[in-house]
Amino acid sequence: MQDAVAQGTTVLLGGQRLDRSGAWYAPTLLSRVTPEMRIFREELFGPVAVVYRVGNEQEAIRLANDTVYGLGAVIQSTDLARARRVAESLETGMVTINEVPGSAAELPFGGIKRSGFGRELGRDGMDEFVNRKVVKIGA
Repeated sequence: MQDAVAQGTTVLLGGQRLDRSGAWYAPTLLSRVTPEMRIFREELFGPVAVVYRVGNEQEAIRLANDTVYGLGAVIQSTDLARARRVAESLETGMVTINEVPGSAAELPFGGIKRSGFGRELGRDGMDEFVNRKVVKIGA
């Protein structure tokens, strides 16, 4: 966070450890993060979110895909056709539309790029635990 602020990030909310025992950090919202900043390139875990301003749908997709990670994405939209189109353009293993992201035993879970290889859970995940035999008969 200190590096991000030094590079020009704006902290809209939070941005500090909470004064209690343990490793507690205040929910944090950032803006003015650019691709040149270290915080843009690192995978953020914890209660930190970044708000970006873009000019159009294509710019939003380009920004979202400009990462070496690709676990999941969330789209909030009243235009379901547009949300589906954007979901197909995102380079992620999972996309949630108009819901809080989560997993379920019947759904495959996994990412692409540096966020994983293969899938867990669901039918796709079960295939990881079986050996398939191919028998090919020539004419």
